Amino acid sequence: MSGTDIEQLIKQIAKLPSLGTRSARRIVLHLLKKKETSLLPLISGLQSVAENIKKCPICGNFDTDEPCSVCRDTSRDMQTLCVVQDVADLWAMERVGVYRGQYHVLGGILSALDGVTPEDLNIESLFSRLSQGQIKEVILALPATIDGQITNHYLLSRLKEYPLKVTTLAQGLPMGGELDYMDDGTIQLALSARKEI
Repeated sequence: MSGTDIEQLIKQIAKLPSLGTRSARRIVLHLLKKKETSLLPLISGLQSVAENIKKCPICGNFDTDEPCSVCRDTSRDMQTLCVVQDVADLWAMERVGVYRGQYHVLGGILSALDGVTPEDLNIESLFSRLSQGQIKEVILALPATIDGQITNHYLLSRLKEYPLKVTTLAQGLPMGGELDYMDDGTIQLALSARKEI
């Protein structure tokens, strides 16, 4: 591996969320020092993910199968649907282990500043799922941010057309907080104390 190859690897790793150039350098150095136990298994894992992971056509989760393991699980509550911003939020909810219903990943939230409109999100498939009549409760588990609240209001205005109970997570989540960064206890409390809106 030439110096240029190493610099390219550092640049690619530095593009990952929460990492900068300094952290990327430390990671690359670790990988190079532990080639057999860290670098090669990482390459193999990345290759496998690139070849095998699919986006679930029902909820938007990532899995090796279609539909994903959550959507295939018949022991889950098929009448409750939790709407989340991203797959990371779905994973956070699953990590806590108290929610046993279905999910719907929007793939983002509405943002006038970033130019994100309803057409850019996985919203129409949400209403397509709801029109099947099986869902009785929709939990809006979107970030407690301005854009999250705007998305909540947009969805609420459209959800009025359906005979559903609509709830949101309790406001124990701090303003500006995102599910992926919350500890398990906070998520569990917010879910169990959700309120109808």
